Amino acid sequence: MICSSALFLLLLNCLSVTTATPTSSILRPRANGVVNQTTCKGKQYTYQNLAGYGFVPSDARDSYGDTLGGYGSSIAIDLKTWRKLKNGTYTGTLYAIPDRGWNTQGTLNYQNRIHTFSILFNPAANASSSSPISPNLFLNYKHTTLLTDPQGNPTTGLDADPTGGLTIPGFPLFPTATYTGNGFGQPGPGGHRISSDTEGLVLANDGTYWISDEYGPYIYHFSRSGEMLAAVQPPAAYLPNRNGSISFSANSPPVYDPERTVSPEDPQSGRSNNQGLEGLTVSPDGKKLYALTQSALINDGGPNNPNRKQARLLEYDISNPKRPEYKHEYIVTLPLYTDPTAKKSKQTKVAAQSEIHSLGNDQFFILSRDSGAGRGQDSSTSQYRHIDVFDISSATDIKSRANDATNGSIASPTGVLRGGIEAATYCSFLDFNVNSELKKFGLHNGGAQDAGLLNEKWESISVVPVDGKKGKDGEYFVFSLSDNDFITQNGYLNGGKYQYKDASGFNIDNQALVFQVKLPDGANPS
Repeated sequence: MICSSALFLLLLNCLSVTTATPTSSILRPRANGVVNQTTCKGKQYTYQNLAGYGFVPSDARDSYGDTLGGYGSSIAIDLKTWRKLKNGTYTGTLYAIPDRGWNTQGTLNYQNRIHTFSILFNPAANASSSSPISPNLFLNYKHTTLLTDPQGNPTTGLDADPTGGLTIPGFPLFPTATYTGNGFGQPGPGGHRISSDTEGLVLANDGTYWISDEYGPYIYHFSRSGEMLAAVQPPAAYLPNRNGSISFSANSPPVYDPERTVSPEDPQSGRSNNQGLEGLTVSPDGKKLYALTQSALINDGGPNNPNRKQARLLEYDISNPKRPEYKHEYIVTLPLYTDPTAKKSKQTKVAAQSEIHSLGNDQFFILSRDSGAGRGQDSSTSQYRHIDVFDISSATDIKSRANDATNGSIASPTGVLRGGIEAATYCSFLDFNVNSELKKFGLHNGGAQDAGLLNEKWESISVVPVDGKKGKDGEYFVFSLSDNDFITQNGYLNGGKYQYKDASGFNIDNQALVFQVKLPDGANPS
């Protein structure tokens, strides 16, 4: 839950007084076993227990007067700040990004941003499904960094124009939105801003930020103060094309012009609408940056189920952050699940990915999930909501002129990989939806549409050591936050001057979960 600075300090003080110093046995798996174990390419992963839960109210606001919103799109915990206190509680600093603002009824001229929180986490020692406990994870909002383009102008979450873009010397063609009024449907001079649907976040060793985007889909490098330093355009195969030219629009019209259309609605090649570079992570040494599409490119079987399963993974050398170098490219075949709410002929669907996290040694966590199920959705029962593992050690490097050219393809229209291409090894691991674990905090998957129902969109991963130091024992906490899509009945944007109520009628709090896992020998999470 969120708390004020004063309350945060009070909680920390109270925990210091009343919480006994835990022994290592407190945080070990239950005596009768573990929730799940998985072996991936000879390396064993253990999901021990759900160790924590917290939430931030749906109408919480940032220092600019705007609703904090769906900042679970991606998170990064600064490992330099992560501490285990003598009483067994933990503190640290967490960075989080919302995506493009409230957009359930149309996009808005929302300036992209990074929120900073302090963490106070008191692991659940004795929680059980028969004796659930209150939230034990507290996120104390600290401040917000607004993002700007290389010339100091605000970025925007508005859908990009269907043609054209902005050119700045030394940078690739930018997706841009031309808007009327103030971009919120209110009076104003109009304008032109770089469009960004921010989805992936990496905290660099020097305190700068790498952020991936869905409109481009691009990777951006920002200074500590939020100014864009560099923009990485992926190979031509990733760029959305309509009618023979680049078309960055995701067919997401603004709230003030909901009838605006793009023809055709879906790009004819490149990334699918809202399926760009969703996952972003860095190698443990900080020298390699990896970005993964949310699902297949149009050229590789997208955008429809069940064909859109071949996601592309890009690897860049960022040893020199001023000149990122494209090095390798791999395929990650996403899992399939059965949606019982769909027509029988359309029940097989792809669990698109929402985040990745490097574990070192060519292995990664990946958050793959279904959609349309959870708090505020038509269905309350999620069928697939996992943090899984993939390994690229035996995967084919598909980087080539042919594969990376406009319309370059590595799979058939039905998503079957071309001969000779080996995808990454994919291993199922940690299931969010285990009700026996969720009930320890009064949570559930399926059932009533109440505050204890898990949210639909879980989109972030951060990994920190249980020992508060180096994690040499292989014990780690995995944090994951949800994206609530800014859904509230008491919403504010544009510096608090634009008030809204989501048409769903829901107030969806931002939920956060903490899992305890044991990683294989040699794992070194970034």
